[in-house]
Amino acid sequence: MTARFESKILSRQACIDAVRSGRVPRPLIFTNGVFDILHRGHVTYLDEAAQLGASLIVALNTDASVRRLGKGADRPLNTLADRAALLASLESVAMVTSFDEDTPQALIEQLRPDIIVKGGDYIMSDLPETASVESWGGRAVAIPFRHQRSTTALLGKIRGG
Repeated sequence: MTARFESKILSRQACIDAVRSGRVPRPLIFTNGVFDILHRGHVTYLDEAAQLGASLIVALNTDASVRRLGKGADRPLNTLADRAALLASLESVAMVTSFDEDTPQALIEQLRPDIIVKGGDYIMSDLPETASVESWGGRAVAIPFRHQRSTTALLGKIRGG
């Protein structure tokens, strides 16, 4: 028997096909990130993002793209498959996919979400993704942090730092 949430994990092309076919209810919300060690800040952010529309797609950085972000030689701690499974198990998440580029720009342009969402530390007007989504009538939203948590800080605590 397979866990029910596994069906929410899609390849990039399968995710694009599902959206383009109209099988994914709109408004479509898009966010992305590493989500290496899932914590309260993540799940609160994802739930608030999901409340902005009908379907939340989370695009995860592949393991290779996480290494290019410079978060540390041992990051990600959890593999893409494990990070995807944890996110897919959340009620607030409709689908999980991944991208290998340094930014999700190309994937956003392929999916054409109604709203893109980032954490409160981003200035949305500075992101090229914002210009893309606004070009087809969508919008970009920064969700303020409700709980000051970070995987990097948690790792420092675990390592005795």
